Amino acid sequence: MKVVLFCGGYGMRMRNAPDDDVPKPMQMVGPRPLIWHVMRYYAHFGHTEFILCLGYGASHIKDYFLRYEEAASNDFVMRDGKVELLHSDIADWTISFIDTGLESAIGERLRRVRSHLGDDEYFLANYADVLTDAPLNDMIAEVVDSGAAASMMIVPPQSSFHCVDVSDTGKVKAITPVSQFPIWENGGFFVLTQQIFDHLPEGGDLVEDACGGLAAEGRLYAYKHDGFWKPADTFKERAELDARFARGDRPWMVWDGDSLTP
Repeated sequence: MKVVLFCGGYGMRMRNAPDDDVPKPMQMVGPRPLIWHVMRYYAHFGHTEFILCLGYGASHIKDYFLRYEEAASNDFVMRDGKVELLHSDIADWTISFIDTGLESAIGERLRRVRSHLGDDEYFLANYADVLTDAPLNDMIAEVVDSGAAASMMIVPPQSSFHCVDVSDTGKVKAITPVSQFPIWENGGFFVLTQQIFDHLPEGGDLVEDACGGLAAEGRLYAYKHDGFWKPADTFKERAELDARFARGDRPWMVWDGDSLTP
């Protein structure tokens, strides 16, 4: 299946300083940027056709892959001044770099790459800033078996805040961590059919317009995942992932041990 990655937003909550122009998907986790980790996840399950919806910071993403350094994450031998790679991790990838506008909403970005999906019935989509260990094959199988037009992965609340139940007189009756409530939130991993475009108006939003419309018709499926899931929407969250990588705590790297392309 083709994989659509939304990587054109401003990512304001990720900025280190006002003059930081590196887009969120290019922020580093270990020796590779976020977007690479997301793409390696999909490639592990055999999905290596990527459509990048570019916007803000497009040149950073293009330059990274145009000048891709395989030796940063692969073993190699240097002989007679030449580098001989023992493995390659992106040699079998197909990547389409598509300008979808600087100010476009995610739904509009998806509309603008529709022609690149061809006649494929199913395709995958992701925000390019979330890492997980979810079993993608199971996720796909469940939505196909359900007959739904689309699915989103949902996860337990990640907030560390507390909800306060208070009376009209101001007396606090209970304090409960958000994570203990029986609710779910959008996990950012989508399995979609082209029926999604029937509910996606020009300039529309993928979740509120398209998924909301399908939900109203009973044609949206929710895949529940309570394993590892971590967004990198802020500088702090990205730094936490980078620290986990440094100490070898990398549950999202489901591809560890894969036999890469020789």
